[in-house]
Amino acid sequence: MDRTEDRQLILRLQAGDERAVHELADRYSARIFQLAMRHMKNREDAEEVTQDVLMKVYRKVGAFRGDAALSSWIYRITFNTAMSRLRTNRLARATAEERDRASAAQDAQDGPRAPRQPADWSRMPDEEMLRGQLRGAVAEAIQELPEIYREPVLLRDIQGLTTEEASSRLHLKDQTLKSRLHRGRVMLRERLRAYAQGLTLHRAPVAAAA
Repeated sequence: MDRTEDRQLILRLQAGDERAVHELADRYSARIFQLAMRHMKNREDAEEVTQDVLMKVYRKVGAFRGDAALSSWIYRITFNTAMSRLRTNRLARATAEERDRASAAQDAQDGPRAPRQPADWSRMPDEEMLRGQLRGAVAEAIQELPEIYREPVLLRDIQGLTTEEASSRLHLKDQTLKSRLHRGRVMLRERLRAYAQGLTLHRAPVAAAA
């Protein structure tokens, strides 16, 4: 893709041309995925990085001034996104390992003990109410999504269709569907963050009892 085509694609993206978003994914997703795989060594993580990069390019394209080639800018975003995910993964592993070591040390100090069954909080009235509110919030948040994101979420996450089935139903390429599904899920998470935090806080006594 030469610089002239780059500039045309950038202008269309900045103008909000939806076809340009599809063209961006068609032209660059495979190359982004290949670069991500070099660092992630894991297909699932590389696919997540690819979707994150495409969304970052779309969101930040207004700030792109053309000082470098579009491909160079995209690959720099890909590298930074992959490194960020690797750091997050390493931190999560280190935290889990430290927690396991602390638990093993505590068990050795306390000696053998009968296993404790966690308290069943699932049927508490306020838990039922919170879950009902969450279900209502999810349904409302899905309805508020733009149609191009709402349909992939409904088909994949609510109706349980495979990527291929949902793509066929919507007459989309698999990669386009994955991109829209990822964006829809991100938008849902943003809308439901308060409810998710509420559930986490409510369940804290269970973790303490374990």
